[in-house]
Amino acid sequence: MIDEYDAFVEKIKIKTGIDLSLYKQSQMKRRLTSLYEKKGFSSFFEYYRAMNSKNELLEEFLDRMTINVSEFYRNYQRWDILERKILPTLVKGKTDLKVWSAACSTGEEPYTLAMVLSAFFPLSRISILATDLDEKVIEKAKIGFYDERSLQEMPVSMKNKYFQQRGTGYLLDKKIKKTVVFQKHNLLSDSFPKNVDLIVCRNVLIYFTDEAKHALYEKFSRALAPGGILFVGSTEQVFTPQKYGFETADTFFYRKVKTI
Repeated sequence: MIDEYDAFVEKIKIKTGIDLSLYKQSQMKRRLTSLYEKKGFSSFFEYYRAMNSKNELLEEFLDRMTINVSEFYRNYQRWDILERKILPTLVKGKTDLKVWSAACSTGEEPYTLAMVLSAFFPLSRISILATDLDEKVIEKAKIGFYDERSLQEMPVSMKNKYFQQRGTGYLLDKKIKKTVVFQKHNLLSDSFPKNVDLIVCRNVLIYFTDEAKHALYEKFSRALAPGGILFVGSTEQVFTPQKYGFETADTFFYRKVKTI
């Protein structure tokens, strides 16, 4: 007999195209059980039936199952390595870079990328593709308004240069916002861009099963141009980079050296 959660996963895949079986089950099941219990439901069956009749429940579910925690310059030392060690080699002989911020959440990551890249190119030559599964966070990212907590690791020079305080928050400069193009994208099912010089995908792979991570590393490798860099989060080290045609450029940075 099929498990209730497994049946829920199958129904959600049919309804939304999102395959929850590719996420770590214990984490996802715990997160969603907490959500439906707060809403007064006692089972995944009841919860799904209610979602079918109330679109706001479906939207809330989609928002909850995606992980939307982000900050500017999160884990600052890694961004420092990107600027001082990785980018000088990557930009050599180029007038621009093809850059993709995957699972970009509320925009802190791609906007940080734009600020870092501004040390190498004028803003008019910077264009970053930023994608996420959650349309709500994309809309928030486009607005570019952030609280103090989101800016806590940002260099003061960048904060002064690119933000204006508005009440209890900070509004991002339009010149930075113009460098980023946001699109909805499902990492687990949609096609990837090609010949990318730099892919940044941080703090999302930890939520996927090993099988899903393996498939994603292969897809990232194929998406990168020769010599391109994959930059992952500080808990997402790739332990066998050569398996995916990578070499380690630095901790959490992987350079494509071979087509797989």
